[in-house]
Amino acid sequence: MLDALRQAVFEANVELVRRGLVFASFGNASGLAREQGLVVIKPSGVLSADLRPDNLVVTDLDGRSVEGECRPSSDLPTHLALYRAFPSIGGVAHTHSTFATSWAQASRAIPCLGTTHADYFRGAVPLTDAMTPDEIWSDYERNTGEAIVRRFADLDPDAIPAVLVAGHGPFCWGASVCEAVHVAEVLEEIARIAYQALMLNPQAAPLASDLHEKHFRRKHGPDAYYGQNKR
Repeated sequence: MLDALRQAVFEANVELVRRGLVFASFGNASGLAREQGLVVIKPSGVLSADLRPDNLVVTDLDGRSVEGECRPSSDLPTHLALYRAFPSIGGVAHTHSTFATSWAQASRAIPCLGTTHADYFRGAVPLTDAMTPDEIWSDYERNTGEAIVRRFADLDPDAIPAVLVAGHGPFCWGASVCEAVHVAEVLEEIARIAYQALMLNPQAAPLASDLHEKHFRRKHGPDAYYGQNKR
């Protein structure tokens, strides 16, 4: 199973670059084998052109390296905080994609202005609180994860599978690392659309709640009917 996860994480990190969501080494993806308590993650600072399945790093949920000679991504503690707090997720993707990061750096949540957003997120894409100096200078990456977890104290991470870290950028997640990459791509698109909509009409109002709920529920939950039956 770990070999399959290692391959999936390798492909996810390459795909983030291919889809234009990661520039240089500004991003990472990881996957979790929850039964074994093991995480596979991109090594720190390694470009996708130099990435191979065998130079990925395997750690436990306490961040201790189990396999691999490279240092894991510096964002590993953030990923681990999400895995510990959100029991249904199996993959995390972090990017500095242009539009989603622009919203994060502007310290603005992304409002749901239309049905494209509503198809994937049951609400605005939230923004974390700004981190304090103590949080920044003491275990910064772990505290980033804890800031995300606090923001989701009253939110459902399965219904809103992404967050903007204030001044930093987006983190996305899903049942698998492949799904986390898909969420990152969707997030970048809805961030771009929302930006352009507000440029055209700065007074654009959020989507009506009934229409928002209809579009979300037709793709998610027991009443979903979008797409084909899975066999």
